[in-house]
Amino acid sequence: MKDAGKSHKVNGRPSPETRKDRKSATGMSGSPKKGGHGGKFTWIGNGYEHFEIAMEHGAMDAKDPNFEDPAEIELDCPSSVKKQLATVFEVSLRTTVPDEPDVVPSVDACAAKSGVKFADYQCNNAMGIFAKIKGKQSGFRGPPAVGQAIVKNLPQSEMIESCSVAGPGFVNIVLSKKWIAERLERLLIDGIDKWAPRLPVKTVMVDFSSPNIAKEMHVGHLRSTIIGDTLARMLEFTHVETLIRRNHLGDWGTQFGMLIAHLFDTFPNPDDFNEAAIGDLQAFYKASKVRFDNEPEFKLRAQLSVVRLQSGEEKYRKAWERICDISKAEFEKVYQRLGVRLEAMGESYFNDLIPPTLDKLDKLGLIQEDDGARVIFVEGVNIPIIAVKRDGGYNYSSTDIASLWYRLNVEKLEWNIYVTDVGQWQHFDMLFKAFRHAGWLPKDENEFPKCTHVGFGLVLGEDGKRFRSRSSDTIRLVELLDEAKKRCKASLLERDAVKDWSEEEIEKTAEAVGYGAVKYADLRINRLTNYTFSFDQMLNDKGNTAVYLQYAHARICSIMRKSGKDIEELKQNGKIVLDHEDERALGLHLIQFPEVFEESLTNLLPNVLCEYLYNLTEIFTKKFYTNCQVVGSPEETSRLLLCEATVTVMRQCFYLLGIVPVYRL
Repeated sequence: MKDAGKSHKVNGRPSPETRKDRKSATGMSGSPKKGGHGGKFTWIGNGYEHFEIAMEHGAMDAKDPNFEDPAEIELDCPSSVKKQLATVFEVSLRTTVPDEPDVVPSVDACAAKSGVKFADYQCNNAMGIFAKIKGKQSGFRGPPAVGQAIVKNLPQSEMIESCSVAGPGFVNIVLSKKWIAERLERLLIDGIDKWAPRLPVKTVMVDFSSPNIAKEMHVGHLRSTIIGDTLARMLEFTHVETLIRRNHLGDWGTQFGMLIAHLFDTFPNPDDFNEAAIGDLQAFYKASKVRFDNEPEFKLRAQLSVVRLQSGEEKYRKAWERICDISKAEFEKVYQRLGVRLEAMGESYFNDLIPPTLDKLDKLGLIQEDDGARVIFVEGVNIPIIAVKRDGGYNYSSTDIASLWYRLNVEKLEWNIYVTDVGQWQHFDMLFKAFRHAGWLPKDENEFPKCTHVGFGLVLGEDGKRFRSRSSDTIRLVELLDEAKKRCKASLLERDAVKDWSEEEIEKTAEAVGYGAVKYADLRINRLTNYTFSFDQMLNDKGNTAVYLQYAHARICSIMRKSGKDIEELKQNGKIVLDHEDERALGLHLIQFPEVFEESLTNLLPNVLCEYLYNLTEIFTKKFYTNCQVVGSPEETSRLLLCEATVTVMRQCFYLLGIVPVYRL
């Protein structure tokens, strides 16, 4: 149970607003004690407050190495150009240095320098190999000689147009434009699903969003919901057998005592209690909190209401269920706007599992008595996990222990991903360490089943402080999304092009562009960093914004409509030719989608995918569209197919990012 009125939470756990001055979970006043990271102060019982507080005051950057997630998982991605090249170079390396079987091909895509790119990919093994064989009378006089040997020993491959050695043995690789074109033709016939990598596991859960009952979803929930949905979409693209989108609702605790007591006082007849009658549930919560803090008699009745609720009295159970139902209906308004699907399983589901789970840990000798509380100490951390408070009540750690045990042992989940703010990093780090100590997770963090915390930074206002309304209240998420749509609609109505549009099309376009702009502004930056929320910036049709991407997509659709050609017929009978350098640049970028997607998912970083999509749009708009006439040109068929390949990849990126594409603007 959580202390009434002290459990304001984000993602089903305490929010930053109430961490700073709150008493510890042991019931003691929060006295500072050195934590396990950089000597910064932390408050006993919370274990992660110093991260969020330090970040908010600029004392710590979310890019701190403590927050960097390592590569999380190895994907099977046969469509990756990089991996296909690595297979070819593997043959050469075995011939070049047969006595060095541990050498692994190092192949990477080349980046342009000063706008010039001398190759498509590069093999970078020569220097490392020479360092290993130096002094072994190998016959090589330096890395360049090793590089030359690697090129000489390459097997025939239809992928490669040419190779050359540069500098200290770097092997520059130019792909065959015929091979690139054939890859694109197969994409158009087989579909982009053929490019999807495969996970080494069958069951995955993404725990995200997780708002609290009786409270409005606000901007603090925005990042978890958007990032979590995108990661879930990326995992679904891999055709994982079971993907659970878990909404760990904050639907249990002593705060429900004050809500139910206030409810019965306000509506003596429970049948009168409904969404229309109660109005603003957030205001209802605040009113009950004021009474709890100022009316001793009400506080006593609230505490008794908790006992009656937890003992299962029907009247109290029904009141609790009604409060939950009204909250869920409000949450659904946000999820409907964002196009997010979630499966709710709140804290209440795990309440009865807490005692037996803690009993198991106790029998393993992991639980200790500490100043009246029952705690779990983990290696390398000076503060414990509070499993049971001094008053015998449970907290968010108790629930997380029980829920993780359930996920591992009942649901048999192989990969558990938790998407919350970086301030909760230490909480989850300690939880996972405790489970490894108990033998409930493998000692090796890279073995399955495994758990991963996906952290993200704060949403800031343009003043550099936490994003709030002018009255200093947290901004309701529904209002924020509706404002984005409203601004997009106003912008659309200023355009002559929409005069013949129906009201329905205008509404749907405003929603797609507005909601997509909010999502993309969040996803395009590294999730570990704080970002500044700005409608003006995210709704700009120039620069790295969703609006710019939508305009580019609509432009391509317009080109294809104007051609009057049957694109499906062209797919079956047409050929792609990449004779112009900008055709080739576009084709090369398109076939690199699988390896970029692999990088993005491996590191759970959606911004990598956003950068790819933006660069694709730039190549199409500023190179191909500018320099390669499509309709009416001798190359029309080939270039229309390139347009179709481009929108195929763009739409897949849009889908993964949760953005609905528009076909005209």
